[in-house]
Amino acid sequence: MSSSHEKVEKNIGVMIVLIALVISLGGLAQIIPLMFQAEAIEPLPGVEPFPALELAGRDVYVREGCVGCHSQMIRTLRFETERYGHYSLAGESVYDRPFLWGSKRTGPDLARVGARYSDDWHRVHLINPRDVVPESNMPGYPWLEEAMVNGNQVQRHMRALRRLGDPYSDEDIEAAPEAVAGQTEMDALIAYLQGLGRHAPRTR
Repeated sequence: MSSSHEKVEKNIGVMIVLIALVISLGGLAQIIPLMFQAEAIEPLPGVEPFPALELAGRDVYVREGCVGCHSQMIRTLRFETERYGHYSLAGESVYDRPFLWGSKRTGPDLARVGARYSDDWHRVHLINPRDVVPESNMPGYPWLEEAMVNGNQVQRHMRALRRLGDPYSDEDIEAAPEAVAGQTEMDALIAYLQGLGRHAPRTR
């Protein structure tokens, strides 16, 4: 065994630094090329920044911790695509900030839930899930029926997203308060859920 190799093995501090360096280089070698691939940074046809009401609903989804129990990432495994639909593509998530892919599935994956159920079904399900899914252990969210969407907050969020690169126009941002006027957080969350997977490739 060479003396340099022996020194590394006997010096735990040096070994930790070298291991971290190798892992970092390996990770960068995988991540950096993806950052410049068109399929990873270009939206799929029809995919646009979230409209005001859906953006408000996404904020509710994040605030209520829905991603803790529901993933939005269908893997390229047969049993997943047969249950949920076409596997997830990078171009679907271009405007997701932050990504809500998740990895926990206490409840089903929601990447393709849009248009699978009616608005009324979602409303009943969100108020008391066991009314439509008797075995569900999901909590109800009845207070969302009473809470109103804050149009000014949505407008500020859209401005912030535009600074990050989302192509919201001045007209989109100015129209945001009116677009969500009189809408509850329940309405917004349902709008968001109904939009999930809307532009995904169809497998059947």
